[in-house]
Amino acid sequence: MRPALLIHLDDEHAPARRLAEACGLPLAPVQRHRFPDGELRLQLPFDEASSTRPEHLVIYRSLNQPNEKLVELLLLASQARTWGVRHITLVAPYLAYMRQDMSFHPGEVVSQRQIGRLLAGHFDALLTVDPHLHRVATLQEAVPLAQAVTLSAAPWLAAHVGRVLGQAPGERGGNSDGSRDAGTPLEGLARIVLVGPDSESAPWIQAAAAVLGCDFGVCEKVRHGDHDVRIALPELDVAGRPVVLLDDIASSGRTLAVAARALLAHGAASVDVAVTHALFAHDALDTVHAAGVRHVWSTDSVVHDSNVVMLAPLLAQAVGQILSA
Repeated sequence: MRPALLIHLDDEHAPARRLAEACGLPLAPVQRHRFPDGELRLQLPFDEASSTRPEHLVIYRSLNQPNEKLVELLLLASQARTWGVRHITLVAPYLAYMRQDMSFHPGEVVSQRQIGRLLAGHFDALLTVDPHLHRVATLQEAVPLAQAVTLSAAPWLAAHVGRVLGQAPGERGGNSDGSRDAGTPLEGLARIVLVGPDSESAPWIQAAAAVLGCDFGVCEKVRHGDHDVRIALPELDVAGRPVVLLDDIASSGRTLAVAARALLAHGAASVDVAVTHALFAHDALDTVHAAGVRHVWSTDSVVHDSNVVMLAPLLAQAVGQILSA
């Protein structure tokens, strides 16, 4: 019996491999077959009598496009438990169904609570990144597990923004005491402006701005539907400066597009987008670029062409703490 094993599905081999290497864990794939009627046949890389059956199983599965993936997870975790695996950890960099945290209309299912309970019933630990917790203070309230761990990619995205758009800390323009004479142009990192597309993005904006030491603000958003969004920009001087819209999730892209157009209309030198979870449904990425966004940067929490920040080092530290607990 191995002390620990990390398993994954074929469509997430690359991020799972990076995590396994960062953790120093053996990696094995789950074999998957789809029957003509749509049902799945899954095959774990061990069985009850196998000498490779782990004591601690780590399953890597990011939950974008979540419905089928949730079925996979329940089948895998239940079977592993039946075969005597003592501890099962789910590493889900993107955690789905967290936005529906209350009933907005009579009879509406609070999916955050129900999915959270479902996962808590099958896993001993859950590790995720930047979960969308708006009216919930902690991940444990949504997923009732003692080992429900949330990490933030905001500082990592900020570091990438700094490398691309600015100079290293301590190399910015101005006086030796950090002050700036009136009329002296901002240089390096101090030129960058971080903007959140809505009030819910405030925690990520603040964390990223603390890394860069730059100006930041948050828009006010009024949503009239999935594709009808209006915003008011924060009171910031963006004229002639590079602006980065930073958020946890990019899905329809409409809010980012509206914000980008407004920022460019107010004189921003450029507008780029940095997000943790690049969902970008349907034509969302085209919508964002059509609004004047230059670059889109994301983490590999969801496999996407915009991935520039790899989360394996961040995740590996937390996985190590769970395994040693």
